[in-house]
This record gives sequence, structure tokens and C-alpha cells, in this order.
Amino acid sequence: MKLGLSGKVALVAAASRGLGKAVALELSREGATVAICARHADNIAAAAEDIRGDTGGDVAGFAADVTDGAQVRKLVDDVHSRFGAIDILIPNAGGPAGGTISDFKPDDYRAAVDLNLMSTINLCYAVLPDMRTKHWGRIVAITSVSSRQPLDQLVLSNTARAGVLGFIKSLSNHVAAEGITANAVCPGYTKTERIKELATMYAESGKGTVEDYYSRVEVDVPMKRMGTVEEFAAVVTFLASERASYVTGVALPIDGGWIKSLY
Repeated sequence: MKLGLSGKVALVAAASRGLGKAVALELSREGATVAICARHADNIAAAAEDIRGDTGGDVAGFAADVTDGAQVRKLVDDVHSRFGAIDILIPNAGGPAGGTISDFKPDDYRAAVDLNLMSTINLCYAVLPDMRTKHWGRIVAITSVSSRQPLDQLVLSNTARAGVLGFIKSLSNHVAAEGITANAVCPGYTKTERIKELATMYAESGKGTVEDYYSRVEVDVPMKRMGTVEEFAAVVTFLASERASYVTGVALPIDGGWIKSLY
């Protein structure tokens, strides 16, 4: 299937590793020009070099903290100066700390909202003028299954990421007639560097082996395995493509069937 991404300019946030980097890599493989960002300049430069080495594509890294509105605006301006108008936006950010309601105070929720919700809103507002001028755009926000099925130990993520779904749905209705789609994806347990680090920490704590940790995670997944970053990136890349032109306003789980609800 030809996805029609050649010549498109994509911006992928939080892409120095994990899901963001995997999406940037897949977009580059499909012919898109790719800008990636993360907070640390060295890490994002190394990620850009990795992707260029794999695909031979035009990839550039930018240091930016997506929780800072001024830095987001500068990031988008810098990408525009380097590559031209942004066609594809992948809002993304790391998750807030784990814990229950008893573990946090109101200010912790404000920080989580800044990290996950306001970063998405700021990025979308920054790219929309050019997308509207072109009458073409793709926004695919990376959230979590916790935004669809709250997890007891992730109350901050449950709260902030659910807000992302509300914003993306509202945005999709507002811009659909202008050739712009806005969707969210909800990854479940995926074998990222973070999951591997948690498995190693679990083993080092004496609670069991790395394999034991994976088994504990996978028991609730109908497919009885974690997803791969390549599987996740393939779905996001399709949603960012010309071929997904009639898909908008969805919150799509990529979770091996982990979410139990119908909607």
C-alpha cells in the first residue's frame, strides 16, 4: 500500500527513544521528512543520526521541552525554517509518576496536565495555521490505554491523558472539513526501553526474573504477549498517511486486546 508520505514534513515529539523514535523511524522509511524533539540535545541528536543511518532520509533533531509553550512555538518555527510547513504532527510526552490518589496533591495534577494535555494543545495550536492553509494535515496524539481504562496505580496519567482524548475529539470535529484529521492512539504494554528497564529493576530487587516480570504483564493481554514498537509505529504511520483520509476523531487502542470495553 502506498501511503502518500513522500515529501510530507512530520514533527514527532518525545522521540529520542521508545514509541516516539519508532514512529519517526517508520515515517522516515515511508519517505517523510522528519523532525524530532526531546528535552536533551545530545539524546535527540543521537536519535536523529540513528534514523538517518537506517533510512537515508532527511531527519533533524531539535531540543525542546514540550511543557513550555514558548519552546513549542520556537520549535515549530525552527522546523518550518528548516523543512517548511509541518504536515504531520505526533504529539507525545513521557508519562507522569505512578501512584494512587493518596500519593499526590493538587499541584501534582497540574504538572501532569502540563506534561500530557497542555503539551498536546500547544503543539496542535502551533501547527494548525499551516495545515489550514494547505487544507491537509494529520495529527496523531500518543496517549495510553489508561486514558480509556483507568489504572489504579496511574491516577495522574488517567486524569491528564483522558483530557487529551477530549481535546483531540473536539479538535477533529472542528477541522474535519478542512482536510485535517485528528486522532489519538492508546498504546498498551509495549516492549520499549522503559519496559525493559522496569523488568531489570524487578529482577534486581529479588522479586523474580526479567521473564517473570514480562509474564506478570502479559497475563492480562489476550494475545499473551507485549506489542513491539514496530507494530505500534505501523498503525500510527497509517493514521498519518493519505490513505487514512476518512478516519478522524478516534481513540484507537494498540494493546493486543487489553482494553475490555466496547468503546
